[in-house]
Amino acid sequence: MSDLKSRRQFLRNTTLTALSASLVPAVLKADGTSSAATDGACYATTLDYYGQGPFYTPDAPNLSDVMLASASEPGQRLIISGIVRTLDCTQNIANAKIDIWHANDAGQYDNDGFNLRGVVFSNAQGFYMFESVLPGKYLNGPQYRPRHIHFKITPPGFPTLTTQLYFEGDTSIPDDAAASITSGTYDATHRIISLVTNADNKLEGTWDIVVDGDDTTGGLDNLHLENGIIYSVSPNPYSVGMQIHYGVFKAAKVSLQVYDMRGALVAVLDERDLTPQKYSATWQPAADLPSGVYWVTLKLNDLQVHYKKVIRS
Repeated sequence: MSDLKSRRQFLRNTTLTALSASLVPAVLKADGTSSAATDGACYATTLDYYGQGPFYTPDAPNLSDVMLASASEPGQRLIISGIVRTLDCTQNIANAKIDIWHANDAGQYDNDGFNLRGVVFSNAQGFYMFESVLPGKYLNGPQYRPRHIHFKITPPGFPTLTTQLYFEGDTSIPDDAAASITSGTYDATHRIISLVTNADNKLEGTWDIVVDGDDTTGGLDNLHLENGIIYSVSPNPYSVGMQIHYGVFKAAKVSLQVYDMRGALVAVLDERDLTPQKYSATWQPAADLPSGVYWVTLKLNDLQVHYKKVIRS
């Protein structure tokens, strides 16, 4: 058995509790900002102290269009995307079931139907995405719970992990019994993510899920530190075409590819043996390519080392 396979087997036989307890916790600032939530390192996704909570409804519908919230749902639009990864963070997991639910803009759950409830699956490259609205706060005893999104994550053939996602700058985090935990099994430090406003005035956040599961393709984001990186893609969003600037750090067979949200290969922009250097490529997709989200990926010797999300307007 190779060293990589041996390491992965060891990690799979290690409990999530032991993994999460071994992490070095970051300090949670008074304003609810995590000092390491977006530091690019790899952390096993932890359980949330409150578990699924009292408002879970089973058998939520699959979201074929990744729209958790309808266009008429009140509130600030919110897009969450990322990759589902194996515990050793060397591979991506396809077809992981991601069951999502949260309160509406007014802090209320739909307990009679499936509004703001739904299921998405990671695609063939391990990517997932959904669009909703920013959840509202609600009273939990004398304290308001911070804005949060519930997740049940089930990789094919592996146990379900139940957790919650929080947002940087939320003033209710320091007083929340779950979101304020900064070490151990329920450490929420790396489940507090930053949000930015995109060109469509929608909030966007990135959250990579790291759980026990079988690999499908190479894909650790910080593999780019020693292999290669996509420096920039512009314009983004784009309509006619875009320019991709990337760098290769070691001699390798290099492939620059584009995938859609289903994980289907859309285009191969560059594929050749390259030496360490900076390069650029132009993507001018077919006029009939649908609008939506795509992923530009950089592979060295078939190992995916970096990616960028791009939007066709």
